[in-house]
Amino acid sequence: MFKKLLGKQINMDTLSLEERVALTKSEPIPAHVAIIMDGNGRWAKKRAMPRVAGHHEGMKTVRKVTRFASDLGIKVLTVYAFSTENWKRPKPEVDFLMRLPVEFLGSFLPEMMERNVRVEMIGDPSLLPAHTQKALYEAMEETKHNTGLVLNFALNYGSRSEMVNAMKMMLQKVQDGQLTMQDITEDCLTAHLMTAHLPEPDLLIRTSGEVRLSNFMLWQLAYTEFWFTDTLWPDFSEENLLEAVENYQKRNRRYGGLKGEETT
Repeated sequence: MFKKLLGKQINMDTLSLEERVALTKSEPIPAHVAIIMDGNGRWAKKRAMPRVAGHHEGMKTVRKVTRFASDLGIKVLTVYAFSTENWKRPKPEVDFLMRLPVEFLGSFLPEMMERNVRVEMIGDPSLLPAHTQKALYEAMEETKHNTGLVLNFALNYGSRSEMVNAMKMMLQKVQDGQLTMQDITEDCLTAHLMTAHLPEPDLLIRTSGEVRLSNFMLWQLAYTEFWFTDTLWPDFSEENLLEAVENYQKRNRRYGGLKGEETT
């Protein structure tokens, strides 16, 4: 892995983490990074521990990654915390997962305030337990004026459901005379998604070796760069995130065009 500095090739493997961070920040940083956090259960199983122990360790990783993403200058970090399909898991595991936001936000909120982090959420909160909703709404209210990194939790989130709901909203507006059929465009649909106020992800990371999207931001990821790692989420480190960003910076994002290539 090499980068150029003052016309010279630099071997990134010989640099310290701090030196790599400085060099990475000298080039465009992905504004929005989305992460499918996978592998908590397998992490616990490898250690003969209950699955919930892996989820608890994964929560610590979210804190660590949030800090580092903020330091790198990433503007939005969306983490897939609980999908609409995750309700199928055993009730004790679901109950534990629903308590994690309470612990996470309760303990991490003071630092998020210091770091100017704003908490947001996508997904349907109506099915979440009252204590989970309370913790989320309090954190969102407390941090709503912060202007730094947006930590965006995807909770009870499913992309297909999100798109269906967006279509329903548009069709209702057509019926009410607020929209015409000609008004329904890609931009119009985007404006009715839960992420309408956020930039679309530049980089998607999925851990644990899985290489599928699992109903996550299917519309928003149309031109996103994907980066997969075998690392289980609880083992995911600052260096892993930096490696993903470095890899992103080496890619030629053409959006269907011929950026940097001959057109003849």
